[in-house]
Amino acid sequence: MKFLLINTCGVEGSFAFADTTQSKIVSLVTMPGRSASERLVAELRLALTTAEWKVADVEAIAVVTGPGSFTGVRVGLSVAKGLSEATGAPLIAISRLELLASVASQSAKPHPHSVCTLLDAGRGEFYCGQYRDGEPLAESLLSPDGALAAARDADLVVLCEDAVERTFAGTLVTTRIPEPDAGDALPIAVRRFQKGAIADSATVDANYLRRTDAEIFSSPPRPAAG
Repeated sequence: MKFLLINTCGVEGSFAFADTTQSKIVSLVTMPGRSASERLVAELRLALTTAEWKVADVEAIAVVTGPGSFTGVRVGLSVAKGLSEATGAPLIAISRLELLASVASQSAKPHPHSVCTLLDAGRGEFYCGQYRDGEPLAESLLSPDGALAAARDADLVVLCEDAVERTFAGTLVTTRIPEPDAGDALPIAVRRFQKGAIADSATVDANYLRRTDAEIFSSPPRPAAG
C-alpha cells in the first residue's frame, strides 16, 4: 500500500512516500528553515516524478496536524486535505505529540507503559501529551509546574527541543530524540488505516491546543448599540 506522509509542524518540514508492500520509505524530502509554505507543493511534484509515482497511486495520506508552527501546521494540513479530496485517498490525522511518543517508545528498553511528551509552546508554556500502552490519555497546554506534575509519574519523558530540555534540566529525567520527520509517522498511519480511523477531510482541523496570536490579541467585539 502506498502512503504519502506530511509533517510541517517543526523547524524543518518534510514529506515521505512509503510502500508497505516493500516495507520501506521510498522517498523522504526535508525542507529546512520553515520553508514548507513556499516549497511543499513544488517539492511534492518533483518527488512524485523522481519516485515514478502518480498522484493517483497514493492510497492513503497521513498528516501531522500539530501542535507546532501555526503556518507550518496549516500549510501541511491544507495540502493533505486538498489531495485527499481530489484523489479520494483516505486522510489520517496524527498528533505531533503522539508521534514523539511513538518514535521514542520503539527504541526504549524496557518498553514504557506510560509516556509523556513535551514541546515548547512559547510564552513560558508547554504542550504536553500523555499516553499509556500506546493509547492517548490527554493532550494539554500547561505551565511549567503543570507539565512537571504531568511528567513525574511517566515511565518515559520525551522531548526534542533545547528550550524544553533547559527548563526541566535537573528536575526531570528526560529522553532527548531528534525531531521526527514525516517518515517516522508511517507506523501510526498504518495502524490507523487498519483500524479504520480515518479523518473527515472536510472537518479535520489543526491541533493547535490554543488560540492563534491573531485571536488572542484581536480587539473584543463592540457591544451592540441599544
